[in-house]
Amino acid sequence: MDFGLAFSYPFQDQDWLKKLGIAGLLLIIPLVGGFAVLGWGLEITRRVIRHDTPLLLPEWNEFGKYIVDGLYIYLISIIYSIPIIIFSSIIGGGGGLLGQNQGSGGGDPISIVVWILLVCGSCLIFLYLILFSLVIPAAIANFAVKGNLGAAFAFGELFGIIKSAFGAYIIVLLGGIVAGFLSTLGLIACIIGVVFTAAYYYLIMAHFYGQAYNQAQSAMGVSNPPAPMANI
Repeated sequence: MDFGLAFSYPFQDQDWLKKLGIAGLLLIIPLVGGFAVLGWGLEITRRVIRHDTPLLLPEWNEFGKYIVDGLYIYLISIIYSIPIIIFSSIIGGGGGLLGQNQGSGGGDPISIVVWILLVCGSCLIFLYLILFSLVIPAAIANFAVKGNLGAAFAFGELFGIIKSAFGAYIIVLLGGIVAGFLSTLGLIACIIGVVFTAAYYYLIMAHFYGQAYNQAQSAMGVSNPPAPMANI
């Protein structure tokens, strides 16, 4: 894994400012713009997996395709987020019940049970968030390569990928934390700057996803075929 390359490669493209600028402007457009940028990032993941040299940022000449790809990435993320939504709803309900009991005196057995459930639920969410952070990169990269939605939910295959390059996926998780911090720096200059640093975040993570997938395939002794250009 080349940690620094994930942050520096965009600037090797002489048209990086134009391409990144378009991505940033698109993020201002609700939903459609975000889907397009996600799909654009998926194309970068494909290029990393294919070992494209030089690695250039994609042109914005396949806008419709990027929207479709981005929609599928969004769907994958939402499906994997369902347990978080469920746990959070339960914790929210438990917190409301606890508040009512405390208002009437508190300290009763029901309050104790609710407190225990809240603590356990919070721990489960934390553990699932770690799992989510490891699985999503593998799921999206597998979707990019296989070209079908089912590849993102082939759990046995995905866990095999993660297991074979566990260290690489930990680096992806750490890289996401650093990239997330960098994406907030747009607030320092101007609120509008956030959309451009957010677009840069997608570029970084797309590269990490491709790197980790390649390392996993190498560890398993698998030779990657060229990733498909069309999905579903």
